[in-house]
Amino acid sequence: MQSSFPLVSRATISQISPSLIREIANEGMDRPDMLAFWFGESDKPTPQYITDAAITSLQQGETRYIQNLGRPYLRQALSDYLGQLHGRPIGSEQLAITSAGINGLMLVAQTVLSPGDKVVAITPVWPNVVEIPQILGATVDRVALTVKEGAWALDMDQLLSALRPDVRMLIINSPGNPTGWTITNEEVQTILSHCRKHGIWILSDDAYQRLIYASDRHYAPSFLDYATPDDRLISVNTFSKAWLMTGFRVGWVVAPPLIIEALGKLIEFNTSCLFEPCQRAAQAALLSGESGIISLRAELAHSYQFLVNGLRELPGVTVPESGGGMYAFFRIEGFADTTLLTKRLVRESSLGLAPGAAFGPEGNGWVRWCHAVSSTDKLQQGLARLGEFLARNR
Repeated sequence: MQSSFPLVSRATISQISPSLIREIANEGMDRPDMLAFWFGESDKPTPQYITDAAITSLQQGETRYIQNLGRPYLRQALSDYLGQLHGRPIGSEQLAITSAGINGLMLVAQTVLSPGDKVVAITPVWPNVVEIPQILGATVDRVALTVKEGAWALDMDQLLSALRPDVRMLIINSPGNPTGWTITNEEVQTILSHCRKHGIWILSDDAYQRLIYASDRHYAPSFLDYATPDDRLISVNTFSKAWLMTGFRVGWVVAPPLIIEALGKLIEFNTSCLFEPCQRAAQAALLSGESGIISLRAELAHSYQFLVNGLRELPGVTVPESGGGMYAFFRIEGFADTTLLTKRLVRESSLGLAPGAAFGPEGNGWVRWCHAVSSTDKLQQGLARLGEFLARNR
């Protein structure tokens, strides 16, 4: 007998759109000749000293329950790293270790947001950033980046007008995924001052903070450089990108101590704790990884320019300048539906790119290409396949 009670999730969950990036990738993952640039990760392996730290931890039997907020040795190493990077103390009491950056974003939203709260996000952006508040019953207003003088830019007047006193949180990702837009120090100070005035929380997604193209900076402009301990500022970061540790799933949160205390309670009811071998790996990354980050940044700056130069040689391709990350976000004249375009590229050219629509309606007509590769030969092959496709379809 069929039940009269439908077997469905709550409406908010059922309305979440599945990942378009995954949809494209699932079409092409099994193709032996596929050139894949759809996911946001380097093709380089995790450095051996990091994996060795995890292996040693496993061999020593560190496989038990541990502190919710992370092991003290990792929180102290992170405190030392952040203090040295930003030139100001960031104590362990301001830090939580999370099961990846995405877990940190969800935990922060669970801590700060309530159903009906208003959130503002700068877009286009990684879809998880805007879906998380909506999962919790908040509403999200989007302020779209623009292209100004050939580069991605933020319309500050538009943003400040959206940040009204009834807004609970602003979400900023810089350098941004997918655009590579990078906030300026002046913009940081203007936004921080405005949010202080109205009591608006700032959630800064800093996953690409160290991966900037400019050689005269160690990291992208940061709210942590200007905020006081009393500011409503939360920074979420990850070991995935700068330390090549995507599979380890280690992230962290910087927040006022009372928020960290609340996060500790929520971690207990989410994941309880992070696997200690992963924490040992993260500690090793902090203690010995600076030279690797410097090398990775130089490689990314080179591969970015190589890719952008190659794209701009193709007919009808427009690529705005960006300041960091690991992506080129571009459009091709005559291809408005880039979801269809990227599916065709998989089927006809074995070329895997991400459709701009995956990052919100502002991304329609755009395409994201991850350039985090160990050899530009792979990029050259991809450019050749894209050029051949365009020649056949003009």
